[in-house]
Amino acid sequence: MVPKRLLYWYVMCPKIITRNHMMTSKQNLNPSDEKEFSSEPIYPIPGRIPLYQTALEAVSCIKSNDRVFLHGGAATPFPLVTAMARFGKENKIENVEVIHIHTEGPAEHVKPEYRGIFRDNSLFVGSNVRKCVQDGMADYVPIFLSEIPLLFKRKVLTLDVALIQVSPPDKNGFCTLGPSVDIARAAILNAKKIIGLINPQMPRTFGDSVIHMSHFHAITEDNFPLPELKAKAPSPKETAIGRIIAQNLVEDGATLQMGIGSIPDAVLSQLHNHKDLGIHSEMFSDGILPLINEGVITNAHKKFRTGKILGSFVIGTKKIFDFLNDNHFVVLCDIGFVNDPRLIALNPKMTAINSCIEIDITGQVVSDSIGSKIYSGVGGQVDFIRGAGLGEDGRGKPIIALTSTTKNGESKIVPFLKEGAGVVTSRAHVHYVVTEYGCAYLFGKNLRQRSYELINIAHPNHRKWLEQECFKRMKCMPSL
Repeated sequence: MVPKRLLYWYVMCPKIITRNHMMTSKQNLNPSDEKEFSSEPIYPIPGRIPLYQTALEAVSCIKSNDRVFLHGGAATPFPLVTAMARFGKENKIENVEVIHIHTEGPAEHVKPEYRGIFRDNSLFVGSNVRKCVQDGMADYVPIFLSEIPLLFKRKVLTLDVALIQVSPPDKNGFCTLGPSVDIARAAILNAKKIIGLINPQMPRTFGDSVIHMSHFHAITEDNFPLPELKAKAPSPKETAIGRIIAQNLVEDGATLQMGIGSIPDAVLSQLHNHKDLGIHSEMFSDGILPLINEGVITNAHKKFRTGKILGSFVIGTKKIFDFLNDNHFVVLCDIGFVNDPRLIALNPKMTAINSCIEIDITGQVVSDSIGSKIYSGVGGQVDFIRGAGLGEDGRGKPIIALTSTTKNGESKIVPFLKEGAGVVTSRAHVHYVVTEYGCAYLFGKNLRQRSYELINIAHPNHRKWLEQECFKRMKCMPSL
């Protein structure tokens, strides 16, 4: 039975669809509808209505050896993931690859009982699949966020089915991708079949977020709150880092990029006396809301998307999701567009704030692994570090921020990276490194000078050891 919400769309769009084209879950699409859809999901496909099905029925189009895209972040379509796992097991399908960036929820399909049915392949590893990747039961692709759309566009990774969550359709049949446009837009542009989960609690967003109902192969509906990620209070060390960055590196009129976590939140909490800041960031969270309410974030000086926050995905609490809903102040776009270093470089005083796991005394930055164990992903760090470094006004600031020690007291500034650790940001990319002990400026400095700068912002208990190890490595003392 077709819900009243969708019946309204059917009635209000007579030029696009007629009663003869309406289909129930028991009817099949015409053969002409099974081909890949148009590359543009905005305009309606005349005469085409998706199947309205249960979640289990909707995922029944998945076959053995398919590659399935999974919408990520706060838009993870939990009912479709659960249904896919159940369908795969009950129908004995095999070798289905599930590809995605960070997702929320339990990731049902990676449980041991689904081995041989599904193989997870992460483009950015979240906590729900981390152990599987580390144990060799799932895979990881190291790739810049900005280049993931190219995998789909160039058919390096062909997508058979895309499972996405969307906001309810408006009176003209247009849904949105809610808080997660990111790589999902590229997926729906290139997937052979798109399965949509309509959730009334998904915020309606603007930018590259729109998809028309006629592009879905099938739709299902559920009503549940989006997963929330509540910010933790910054530690004294993180607060000190935030203060150093805010007071010394963030100028009035600057454009900011920041990730999620305590350090970005600590920086934002110190910016209340700044003026006319702008946001151009692959993601943002609740931390920007007080600055918006106080008029600190205006985007007034941005040359690109002037007057608007530009992002690609949002993770946080219901407070930020409510802020997003139907808000023209925010534009969410394809990750290949938002993270293009050439566009990032156009922003005034572009200030990119990113963190890492460890950094060696020459400036090599490890962000996706702890030794050989994959922890997260390459993400957008290099995209923005490079974009800020190339800032056209010459006032960009690429920043790597980290506490000087781990929770166990080990130095995060090290003479040699751990065995197997992967360098995400090269030493040639790094300009500013900030710990709670100060700021090191590495741009244009040789290895001996870099070591001196980094040792001076290391924890005092480790500085003598670092000097000794530096001498062993370089055969000279670190020096100005």
